[in-house]
Amino acid sequence: MALQITDANFEELVNSGKPMVADFWAEWCGPCRVVSPIIDELATEYEGKVIIGKVNTETDTEVVGQYGIRSIPTILFFKDGKMVDKIVGAVPKDTIISKIEALL
Repeated sequence: MALQITDANFEELVNSGKPMVADFWAEWCGPCRVVSPIIDELATEYEGKVIIGKVNTETDTEVVGQYGIRSIPTILFFKDGKMVDKIVGAVPKDTIISKIEALL
């Protein structure tokens, strides 16, 4: 299961020394509901190697503003505390896996 990434724990997680994947979503977003189970699966598959979590755009607006999230789902990829890649919109699992593998 993916971690819940919040305004409060974002900095700690992104600077943990591990690569991080953050899925920005909202409850009312149809494409987000397509991506959500994929993110949960990947969190299990990459446990211990990559931090994979979800940011609720309705409640964690500080991080949303910091990264200029305008469309959801948006998935940001971080390495060494810096954003290195992103995906906007619902994509197949293989597409997300290729971006994660590039972080390792």
